[in-house]
Amino acid sequence: MKILVDADACPRQVLQICFRQGRKYNIEVWTIASFNHNIASDHHIIVGNSPQEADIKLINSTESGDIVVTQDWGLAAMVLGKGAQCLSPMGRIYKSHSIDFLLEEREIKAKLRRSGGRTKGPKKRTAVDDRRFESSLIWCIENTKV
Repeated sequence: MKILVDADACPRQVLQICFRQGRKYNIEVWTIASFNHNIASDHHIIVGNSPQEADIKLINSTESGDIVVTQDWGLAAMVLGKGAQCLSPMGRIYKSHSIDFLLEEREIKAKLRRSGGRTKGPKKRTAVDDRRFESSLIWCIENTKV
């Protein structure tokens, strides 16, 4: 088991929680990001700046039993298809039975934006978000069968 983090847009607090829990449970934490990001990690993979390059490297590095942290619902769907656990930086644990709904919601919002509409952006991150993420990560670690 390893924890893979889509580090291009991952909050710093989430990375720190992943590193802390990785040390606690003796699990490697891999970070994957474009060369535009400066991330201190024992297992950092740097990719180019092309769209989706980090996502492609992350999905190719994911194996059954891994845990992936990403806010990209499309990437989450592929991760679940590989038999890995997946959660968002906000602590949402993605599930196979609900990912289709999220992808449909993403498409509806994209269509709205293309037609000139606006959608809400993310709320400011709080300490409650950090605790929720850490709790979800621990749940994934303790409930992933290796």
